[in-house]
Amino acid sequence: MNTVAVSFLAFLAIFVGIGIASVLKRRDTPDDYLIAGRSVPPWLAALSAVATNNSGFMFIGQIAYAYRVGIEAVWMMVGWVVGDFVAWLLVHPKVRRESENINVNTVPALMGTRSYGTQRVVTVMAGLLTFILLGVYAAAQLKAGSTALQTLFGWDPKVGVIIGAVIVVVYCFSGGIRASIWTDAAQSIVMLLAMATLLVFAGREVGGPTAMLANLRDQDPTLVRWFPADLKFGFGMYLLGMVFGGFGAIGQPHILVRFMAIRSVDEVRRARMIYFMWFIPFFIGSIAVGLYSRAIMPDLLTIPLTQGLTESAATELAMPELARRLLPDVLIGLTLAGLFSATMSTADSQILVCSGAITQDINPRWKDSYIASKLATLAVAALALSIALFAGQGVFALVLIAWSALGAGLGPALLLRLFHVRLSTLTVVLMMTAGVGTVIGWTMAGYDGDIFKLFPGMLASFAMWPVGEFLARTMQQAEQPSAASETN
Repeated sequence: MNTVAVSFLAFLAIFVGIGIASVLKRRDTPDDYLIAGRSVPPWLAALSAVATNNSGFMFIGQIAYAYRVGIEAVWMMVGWVVGDFVAWLLVHPKVRRESENINVNTVPALMGTRSYGTQRVVTVMAGLLTFILLGVYAAAQLKAGSTALQTLFGWDPKVGVIIGAVIVVVYCFSGGIRASIWTDAAQSIVMLLAMATLLVFAGREVGGPTAMLANLRDQDPTLVRWFPADLKFGFGMYLLGMVFGGFGAIGQPHILVRFMAIRSVDEVRRARMIYFMWFIPFFIGSIAVGLYSRAIMPDLLTIPLTQGLTESAATELAMPELARRLLPDVLIGLTLAGLFSATMSTADSQILVCSGAITQDINPRWKDSYIASKLATLAVAALALSIALFAGQGVFALVLIAWSALGAGLGPALLLRLFHVRLSTLTVVLMMTAGVGTVIGWTMAGYDGDIFKLFPGMLASFAMWPVGEFLARTMQQAEQPSAASETN
């Protein structure tokens, strides 16, 4: 076994060990399994949110996107950071406060539980959306992690997906969400260090940013174009779409659960500062690594490793291939172990949230059963594994579809709920349906490159608010005379 493989396995064992060690603080209750008993320190919650939000998406998808389109990828970062910051200000503290006030530990329950009663249809529908879409999202993480093993050992990606699924189940069974948060914190540090290390070695190979941009200009002038060309709705709408992309965090149960788990509402502000101290450099680093990858490896689409793959799938191997070409053996192992374990811990938090959707929301008879929570975890892991093995989409596409559908399907209704706006069951159902349907329709119409799909999805969802309330009032008024006539 070569040095790279030994290094990879050694560092992977450390990351997995951190997750397993969380068993020391485990209590065999659904509350501990799903939200760690609301005892997570703010720095852990922040680092975990960074890793959960950005592992496979940044390490694989965003680097590949920058490789393909060039410097214009920076606008995704600008919009995403602004939107995410607004979500932290408006939503995350309220999620922590409200979830404790009404004693719930899932986002669907938070949406469907009111001080004046429970909207069971809302809870179940939100639970189903969470189960389906986070299953797709977790599958994307499994696919992302498999690229590390594909590059390192030359294995078929399906082997990496299966190994990843097994590790995810180990994480979940060891300590529930606490295992995910502990490993996320370690991996967020490794991910940032990996980005920095790659950039140092890439800079030695190509030179500074000026030399790198000159290299890209020689390859293709469009790679150094700041603004996307031929936008049907203009640049302003394009950038606004990216802002909504970041704001879509308000509909991501696997991220919001970290704020349910934080120790107190007052500590959310401190967590926000730590989060952006890591998130912004990590986003900048992912774009820079993508650009340097293009400068150093213009041949990526022609090497044996990428033969037979689509352009999207081939460019998603940019980061592991760049590490293989540039780094010393020990650092290759560290970088790829960080990538693999980071995607696994993200997948495990998503699968845990799906498990909660099954046992807490869809079938609350299992609400207090720790065993049912674990059986649900196995079922969701099997779903994610099946999607990862047979879905044809790349990591970037799968993540953006799932992120957008969750953001538009759950986000607007949850936002209104947190601001104590009374919504009828009909209104919430229409909002969720319109949000998800518009995301799918916008993607199929081919406009996603002009305005990010989450923007029209959220607009459609909010548009259903007055429509739903009008219909609900109309139906209620129609029922009243009928009830009166029956009484007479």
